[in-house]
Amino acid sequence: MPTNATAAPTADELTVRRRHLRQRVDGAALRRLILRALGDPVFHRATPSSPGAGPVRYQLGFHLVGAEEMARLNREQLGHEGPTDVITLDYGPPPLARPDECWLCGEVFICVEVARRQARAFRTSWQAELARYAVHGLLHLAGFDDRSPGQRRVMKREEDRLVAALTPTARRRRSVPRPTAPGRSAVRARAS
Repeated sequence: MPTNATAAPTADELTVRRRHLRQRVDGAALRRLILRALGDPVFHRATPSSPGAGPVRYQLGFHLVGAEEMARLNREQLGHEGPTDVITLDYGPPPLARPDECWLCGEVFICVEVARRQARAFRTSWQAELARYAVHGLLHLAGFDDRSPGQRRVMKREEDRLVAALTPTARRRRSVPRPTAPGRSAVRARAS
């Protein structure tokens, strides 16, 4: 996800990269889903890094990766062992962005293999899991957190609402216990 630190940003940017070769993923469909999600009012409000309100501006990279690459990222970025579902790196607004603009800038790494495993556990499709992880990453970039039970409930409510609106024909997740493996929960990592 290229950014230019020496000039004011002029255009929104969204890249979707498929770095997981074992599972065929429709990157164009995921891109359309992300763009529709960005149109939701939850992303048009002020965020901790962008105090203005209004249409969101963005410089985003979404990367679909395998379990091995996700485990490496999880270890390097968060100090956790093993793959996780989603890791969000929040870069904050571009250096020369106007203070009245609401920006989402960062990268979201989604593990396709974990999505397949979780889809079976939650009795939904792996494509619906990918959509959920993309929404989860966007919510982290918009300032939502899931570190405490209260924050987790608020974020989960928004996530469920957006997933239902964006994937109306997908089977809904059924509530089943989530695995408690280290690094299991989606986390927000600040890039340095």
